[in-house]
Amino acid sequence: MSTTTERPGGRAPWTPWRTVVAFGLVSMAADMVYEGMRALSGPLLGTLGASALTVGLVTGAGEAVALVLRLVTGPWADRSQRHWRLTVVGYGMTAVSVPLLAVTPFLGSAGLAVAATLILVERTGKAVRSPSKSALLARMARTTGRGKGFGVHKAMDQVGAFAGPLLLAGAAALTGVLWPGFALLAIPGLVSMLLLAQLRRRVPSVAQPDPEDLEEPAEGPDATASPEASPTAAARRFGVGALGLDLPGSFHLFSLSAALTTAGLMTFGVISFQLVDNGLVAIAVVPVVYALAMAIEAVAALATGDLFDRWGGRILLVVPPLVATVPLLVFADTLAVVLVGVVVWGIATAVQDSTVKAYVADLVPSRRRASAYGVFAAVQGMGALGGGALAGALVVHHLPVLVGVVAVLQVVALGLLLRTLRRVR
Repeated sequence: MSTTTERPGGRAPWTPWRTVVAFGLVSMAADMVYEGMRALSGPLLGTLGASALTVGLVTGAGEAVALVLRLVTGPWADRSQRHWRLTVVGYGMTAVSVPLLAVTPFLGSAGLAVAATLILVERTGKAVRSPSKSALLARMARTTGRGKGFGVHKAMDQVGAFAGPLLLAGAAALTGVLWPGFALLAIPGLVSMLLLAQLRRRVPSVAQPDPEDLEEPAEGPDATASPEASPTAAARRFGVGALGLDLPGSFHLFSLSAALTTAGLMTFGVISFQLVDNGLVAIAVVPVVYALAMAIEAVAALATGDLFDRWGGRILLVVPPLVATVPLLVFADTLAVVLVGVVVWGIATAVQDSTVKAYVADLVPSRRRASAYGVFAAVQGMGALGGGALAGALVVHHLPVLVGVVAVLQVVALGLLLRTLRRVR
């Protein structure tokens, strides 16, 4: 069925490209909120009494929650077909939790615990919405070229990711404190929810049959499930689906490769903490540095998305070498070198956050995409948690060890990616 079929009530749905752009506008507003938070999460936790290890654990755990929890939300979306509802709930959690960080400096000794909890709530919202949103976007971008579709969406994401940190930087520069900037993020949060409501009214439901499903053989546990199956059998099928045991082996190889590159990239919370702790920049300047990374991500997402549609998964071979250089650069003692590292971090993150999703869509059956995105993100989450803890523990006193460990991880990641590409061919 075409995605341009007229909806009940006589209103024609938006075209695929208009839908991709509309998703991008929603993400643009939402990214102002949570990327603004991520730009200053490290310094905020530091002002509340956190150490470098605590910052690494909290931000790493946040990324892990945002990714691992998708093991549940991905299969849930596929089975319930509530992709839109989960998308709305997830964005709502972000729109509420981030502005509440503005109250944490006034909570005394409880401020650090509350801030850490709100960061985890925001990341949980990311886990709730992402598999559903990615499945919706993969379908709408089918006729636009998935590399281009995900690339354009990511680029628009990054416009918000650029603007949000700058908003916080301006607020911090004017007031000398961090909390007013977090309070201001309530405005783009509300805008994202209003835009999402409009998008939902004009876009066909993902529950409609996907043309790709007609071309795929029925396989996996869902294809043979019957209404009379016992609760035990149903639980077993859900477990198989949640863990992705019915998905192709090439998908699992690629997931492991992406997890290792994610571990090497680490979180910007650790990078920003070290920027301030080493005296290279003032706290108010940290969001500007993050905005630079987001601008680089926007450009890189557009470029790699187009290259993916031309070259396929081979474009991903640039990621491990880029990641291997990140800790060597971003933890240097010279600001100019650190900024080069931030640029490299932004390029690698762009490919990791956009083009890899287009490749996942090519590796798995369309009816299992939300589940596949959940499994893929969960494996990445384990890499994020390990990378955050690794960076937090080693960056202060054992930087050469950190650089060496990340380099080894990227050699393994490159080998797994090469094996994936060979299996797909």
